[in-house]
Amino acid sequence: MTDAILTRREGSVLVARINNSARRNAIAKDHCLALSAALADASSDPAIRALIITGDETAFCAGADLVAAAQEAATAQAAGETPNPAESTMLPQLNALVTEIQAAEIPVIAAVEGAAAGAGASLAFACDLIVAGEESYFTLPFGKIGLIPDGGVSLTALASVGRHRALALALLQDKLGVAEAEAAGLVATRAPQGHALATALEVAQRLHIAPRDALAKAKAAINRTALGQLDEQLTWEEPTQYTQMASAGHKEGVTAFLEKRPARFD
Repeated sequence: MTDAILTRREGSVLVARINNSARRNAIAKDHCLALSAALADASSDPAIRALIITGDETAFCAGADLVAAAQEAATAQAAGETPNPAESTMLPQLNALVTEIQAAEIPVIAAVEGAAAGAGASLAFACDLIVAGEESYFTLPFGKIGLIPDGGVSLTALASVGRHRALALALLQDKLGVAEAEAAGLVATRAPQGHALATALEVAQRLHIAPRDALAKAKAAINRTALGQLDEQLTWEEPTQYTQMASAGHKEGVTAFLEKRPARFD
């Protein structure tokens, strides 16, 4: 995939935009690797104060790119291969990215317009601050394709919105609108529709209120308490998800998605 993300420097901020508008900025392995590389570049530059991850005006990220995943699976099947999910899926790369965001010495801001769904919600919840447009929402529709929430969101959602709201998101797969997300403390700043990125850039300028190293230690102090079990949770999620990927429910869910019909579960 060429140009999985597009980056640009805005003063003391690096902006990384997911570049898959045709699929509502759904992500695959290359996107996760490119975002990890952008974060490493930003972290190593002492002049950079924050990384902003964003999509476009229609969607932050609609989740995993199921079309790309289905194409890869079909290619492997045609070659007589049995895909190893640890190699064929993006989950190891997504988990690495989530871990790197949490550990980074610079704040990572999600500028969200439209949907932050599935893995897109996992990515947004992993960020340190979320700036969201008026029509944005967060949803964990993993169950619709027979999967569990992954990318650490089973922990980051709990830390952000509490146990029962996190369970409602995971089990009922409701949409959490921006007003409710702000009231729950998930969204740091609401923005006018279409202005999430511009507002996130304004928020990033406020980070000059303290030295870079002080901000890094403040972030670490919060995350070591709130997300101290992240590595353990990711270690549990990954093999559990691989088991679900081999299930009949996942096959039906993906087939229904690709055929644009309701899934039929027992």
